[in-house]
Amino acid sequence: MPGRRLTRADRQQIAAGLAQHLSYADIARRLNRPASTVSREVARNGGPARYRAELAQLATTHRAQRRPQPPSPVQRTIEHLGPAPDATAALVTDLATALVETGLPRTAARVMACLFASETGSRTAIEMAQHLQVSAATISHAVRLLERQELIRRGRDAGGRRHRYFLDDKAGLRTVAAGVAANQRFAATALRGAELFGAGTAAGSRLALAGRFLERLGDDLIRSAEKHWLDMVGERGDAYMLTSHAE
Repeated sequence: MPGRRLTRADRQQIAAGLAQHLSYADIARRLNRPASTVSREVARNGGPARYRAELAQLATTHRAQRRPQPPSPVQRTIEHLGPAPDATAALVTDLATALVETGLPRTAARVMACLFASETGSRTAIEMAQHLQVSAATISHAVRLLERQELIRRGRDAGGRRHRYFLDDKAGLRTVAAGVAANQRFAATALRGAELFGAGTAAGSRLALAGRFLERLGDDLIRSAEKHWLDMVGERGDAYMLTSHAE
């Protein structure tokens, strides 16, 4: 039905249609959907050259989030029941160092580490600035970057006056997705380069091999990451179950 949300199978058909160089209108007719639905889906997920069904499915799953709720007074009390401040600070430093090695800028990595070490998984910008001993402007720049990567979410404090930043429940999964997306962008560019140079050239052959390898590896990683995540969610009593249908 035209009104239902796109499914994984729909996205696979979109990817197949793009690979065949079909127009959005032709792909939409196959799906019995408006062409605008297909064009928005492709534009939202990297454009015709970089669209991947598995990445698009995972990215849309990520967007289907509940609005974060501010921590209750009880949760704020729990925040002070953890390890000694020195031990917590040392752990935050170690976590930030590890996150920097994944490609995150240092301040953004420290913000992520600060949220990971928070019992409620959330802090205001002022709280993070105090914990990390940096300016509010520095925190603001870091959280904008993390929001764009969908690693954190913004909500309201209990009083409704200050923004509170929440570590996304699926931050680990999204980190994998972000890394795969970067590889897939390289893969798409390499394959375009292979066409430009031609299969008969050494450069074309080299680019084609790298592009195909990274493309297949990325698809495998996404499927594996999502499977393991769903398995772990099931073990935790379905508390953070990913939605099976997307926008």
